[in-house]
Amino acid sequence: MPTEKHKWYIDHTSPGTAHIYGIENYIQSFQTSFQQVEIVDTELFGRILILDGKVQSAESDEYIYHEALVHPAMLMHPAPRRVLVIGGGEGATLREILKYQSVEELIMVDLDREVVENCRQYLESWHQGSFDNNKVTLHFMDAREYLENEKEAFDVIISDVPEPVEEGPALKLFTTQYFELIKTRLSEKGVFSLQAGDTSLPFIASHSAINNTIKEVMPFVRPYRAFVPSYNTEWGFILSAPNVTELPTAEGFDKLVEDRKLDLQYFDGETALGIFAVPKDMRNRMDQETRVIDDDHLMPIY
Repeated sequence: MPTEKHKWYIDHTSPGTAHIYGIENYIQSFQTSFQQVEIVDTELFGRILILDGKVQSAESDEYIYHEALVHPAMLMHPAPRRVLVIGGGEGATLREILKYQSVEELIMVDLDREVVENCRQYLESWHQGSFDNNKVTLHFMDAREYLENEKEAFDVIISDVPEPVEEGPALKLFTTQYFELIKTRLSEKGVFSLQAGDTSLPFIASHSAINNTIKEVMPFVRPYRAFVPSYNTEWGFILSAPNVTELPTAEGFDKLVEDRKLDLQYFDGETALGIFAVPKDMRNRMDQETRVIDDDHLMPIY
């Protein structure tokens, strides 16, 4: 039962639902040029980053989200050397990518410098010094502008930006035109992954539309999901590539993890079997959604 010792933070997940978090301490609360930012300490999930009223990342289980986002794509490439992260303000996506000895250059493009600087200061257990690694270059700018001007190809591109909420800064990072741009910046064996929102009802429509949109561009597209306790839902991701035909087997993923000497808490071959096995009801709902997102027909999450 709620206790009076807590202040309560309400994350309105839809017009008719919400998740409530018991707050022990407010670390930061401020408005940047792009979004409202809050960093708070909670009793159950530890420190939490909140952007525009939506929980983005929690200290207790961020490893689930970030390993699910990063490792399927990184393991699918035989030797990723040049990697691009779009978004990723907490630095945990960088942390996971830097586990790969083959990586020589890691570029992160984030629109909001203030978010990154505050994450650098207050979310040390997320980034673990990754912002200061000599392989990392930070750019604070619009991702589409960066991709339009950057001509060298990347082996892996990972998009870790907030879901497309109305008036949000990432709304145009889920369109056909954006994914076409991504495709042109992938190397021959390049792989792309992104977070693609909540897969539960009523959000499955948004996740499905993102999946449909990528399928317009990439021949290989695999949606998957991972349960993240601090989100209290199964969170969706999508893996895609222009020149890949199939996923590794469970044994294949395990061998790749072993060969690359990765120390992971969440992801392995057995986990891959589970997260890529999309259940029937979810497949049926995805089949019912036919919308494709483009610059002239943007689709907020609700």
